[in-house]
Amino acid sequence: MGNAVVTLRVMPKSPDIDLSAIEKKALAEVKEFNGGKDTKVDIQPIAFGLKAVNIIFVMDENQGNPDAIAETVAKIEGVNS
Repeated sequence: MGNAVVTLRVMPKSPDIDLSAIEKKALAEVKEFNGGKDTKVDIQPIAFGLKAVNIIFVMDENQGNPDAIAETVAKIEGVNS
């Protein structure tokens, strides 16, 4: 099989949440999940001061569905979805 490029959008609960802490924790989880393969982080303004953390990463298709990492990241404190 091959590799897949996945974009994981992490939304904080509010604009007041420390986005850098969420980014750091989410990135660590993703790198553990994909074995440290190519990963990129992009901060995207949404509305009313709210910003999303987009984590773009490469994963092996043999790992199956990326839902597992999405569920893990959603459990980080301050993350809405």
